[in-house]
Amino acid sequence: MAFSHVNSKGQTYYLHSREVTLKGGRLQRIYFFAKEVKDGAIDEMPEGYIVVENTRTGLPILKKG
Repeated sequence: MAFSHVNSKGQTYYLHSREVTLKGGRLQRIYFFAKEVKDGAIDEMPEGYIVVENTRTGLPILKKG
């Protein structure tokens, strides 16, 4: 089951992860939330991160903390 977060507006978001290639050719892992479970959904929040919400939209964001 994918890691989920319910925001202050009562909407459920699921955590996903993806490896992207930057312009210089370096690989970097990104984390993002989506309203539906898709490819790349992960079961646990990565260590060293916390969930914060965008104050206007309520979209959850991972932040190193």
